[in-house]
Amino acid sequence: MRCSTIVLTIFMLILPVVASGQLATELTSQVRNRYVTISAPAYVIRNVTVVDGTGGDVKRSQSVVIEEGRITQVGSRVDIPQDAEILDYSGHTLIPGLFGLHDHMFYTAAGGRAAQLNFSGPRLYLGSGVTTIRTTGSREPYAEINLKAEIDGGRLPGPRIHLTAPYITGGQGESRMTLINSPEQARRFVSYWAEEGATWLKAYTNIGRSELEAVVDEAHRLGMKVTGHLCSISFTEAVDIGIDNIEHGLTTNTDYHPNKEPDRCPAGNNIVAGNVDVRGPEVEATFRKMIDAGVAMTSTLPVYELSYPNRPVKDPRALIAMSDDVRQAYLADRERIDNDPNPRLTIDIFKNAMAYEVRFVEMGGLLAAGVDPTGRGGALPGYGDQRGIELLVEAEFSFQQAIQIGSLNGAKVLGVDDELGSIEPGKIADMVLLSGDFNGDPTIIKNTVIVFKDGVGYESRTLLEEVKGRVGIN
Repeated sequence: MRCSTIVLTIFMLILPVVASGQLATELTSQVRNRYVTISAPAYVIRNVTVVDGTGGDVKRSQSVVIEEGRITQVGSRVDIPQDAEILDYSGHTLIPGLFGLHDHMFYTAAGGRAAQLNFSGPRLYLGSGVTTIRTTGSREPYAEINLKAEIDGGRLPGPRIHLTAPYITGGQGESRMTLINSPEQARRFVSYWAEEGATWLKAYTNIGRSELEAVVDEAHRLGMKVTGHLCSISFTEAVDIGIDNIEHGLTTNTDYHPNKEPDRCPAGNNIVAGNVDVRGPEVEATFRKMIDAGVAMTSTLPVYELSYPNRPVKDPRALIAMSDDVRQAYLADRERIDNDPNPRLTIDIFKNAMAYEVRFVEMGGLLAAGVDPTGRGGALPGYGDQRGIELLVEAEFSFQQAIQIGSLNGAKVLGVDDELGSIEPGKIADMVLLSGDFNGDPTIIKNTVIVFKDGVGYESRTLLEEVKGRVGIN
């Protein structure tokens, strides 16, 4: 009886994170006075262009009615509630709040810098229009548990946070990750972090099949889900085991590596990826297995773009946000990559990775997106999520599809799409107001003016001004 009670308690703790609504009155006066620009219980946003997150047509001259933190009407003609504020935003575009499904709260960069971004991270995410994140691997889990509590309590500004436990991998040696080398250890790990409030687990490149099987089995028993940055286990092997989501895409899938051995991560998979026929039978078999099992894939093109020469990866906003030493190290790294006469990674590989994601969606796969603010350090929280939308359009998705991937699809992966992810009546009012009337140019995604979370409008500029010089420190 006691065991059943414990399992039920854990299951209740890890239900999908959807707030019933954090109205302005539930924020501290410090948060309201500094960051909030719209706090009325009822208001109408008029004369905006709407990209609603469903992948449908762009809608012009729309009105969106918000009451008590929820969208109640959307259309060219609406009934205006009594005492509602009327906000005319002609020349602006409204999109859903973005979902960052690979959005760590830590950061790594060229020069060996690594930092937990509990100050700059939540401000960058929310100020850039990312209203929900999944941390997808943690280095300082209790810092993130405490940060989530502060945001949920209205004491700090930031996105909704779906907590992921610390990374799990296999093997030996010095590592910040948890080294899981037996099924029994795997089950203990999962049970512990379920009790601590994590809703997802993240497997890394050297985990073994028997250990991942135990992780998935225990996680599903407790109502948790599992994703992975894979290598020792291929995508199709992971699907057979029961994984729920897979990160990154082509360059981490060892299904196509000629020297792949069981439970071993082969070298050079980035290079192999460049020669994969994304419309060939091997890829079709991978995707059919994933789609039939309901396994989603997370696009993280912004972090991979940083490794390729002569890409537009010197966003002035990101450079200003970096601390001086991080910025200098990053620019020196870019100089080396851009001037390498014989680059190991060529743009053809990157383009093939893009085409892989397009093919996955064409076949019916559920693709979400995130930034992964790690590696060389040029893909920052929030700013990198915006870059991800631009890269999806470069990959030949429409802007509407890219927004759907970055919003509603993420909500579906997290199991909260009944409440969030699109601009539709009945849903919580998580939205982003962009300066400019969308005319086909995806760079509009950078023009954040107001970010609505639970119907409360946060001023983007104030949030982003506070992080200048802080990325790489805190």
